[in-house]
Amino acid sequence: MDGGPQYNPRTVEEVFRDFKGRRAGMIKALTTDVEEFYQQCDPEKENLCLYGFPNELWEVNLPAEEVPPELPEPALGINFARDGMQEKDWLSLVAVHSDAWLLAVAFYFGARFGFDKADRKRLFNMINDLPTIFEVVTGAAKKQVKEKSSVSNHSSNKSKSNSKVRGSESAKYSKGGQPKDEEEGLDEVDEEEHGDTLCGACGENYASDEFWICCDICEKWFHGKCVKITPARAEHIKQYKCPSCSNKRARP
Repeated sequence: MDGGPQYNPRTVEEVFRDFKGRRAGMIKALTTDVEEFYQQCDPEKENLCLYGFPNELWEVNLPAEEVPPELPEPALGINFARDGMQEKDWLSLVAVHSDAWLLAVAFYFGARFGFDKADRKRLFNMINDLPTIFEVVTGAAKKQVKEKSSVSNHSSNKSKSNSKVRGSESAKYSKGGQPKDEEEGLDEVDEEEHGDTLCGACGENYASDEFWICCDICEKWFHGKCVKITPARAEHIKQYKCPSCSNKRARP
């Protein structure tokens, strides 16, 4: 398999880095690259698995031939259920199994390299600080952030002239002509309100120095770099649809 692991992480930090890379690859398959992933999971093919790699790439392939395999194997036969369920339910199912596989791989490395109780706990806490793939794919991660927020009307930001984008370039979209001090005050509120917002593609947190864009259909926020949208391009988009919403097909 291309992109397979050619090294063995030995420390807690290395195992966590391996986990994050594999997770990012699988999130891409189930969100930004969902059309390609869907097409590759043909139910007419043999048992297929979704693999995530440390370099943030993903692959749909047959399971390893050796028994036992070098690493735990992902869920087998994800392609068979594709046409028997609604697409969002099928993607959620694959996401759940992907989360289970990531934990299995991380703790396989932990057992193999003799992590003690403290190391295992530290590894789990680092993993647990990230939303699961299931939470990212279903939007549950965003809902949890909304519930934690003390702001009563999060959606009111959609009416702001600069609501479509976030980040250092957002000043371009502020057309209210407020004095500089007021603009700085708004930035502080914006930072506080969106500090726990998660990218719908990679699941990472909002940061004020990064460019973000919001999907007008599902209202999820994305790093511009994750969905290949630049600030200049965003200025010319009247209604932004994220890759997942753009790729949704009508179901009979």
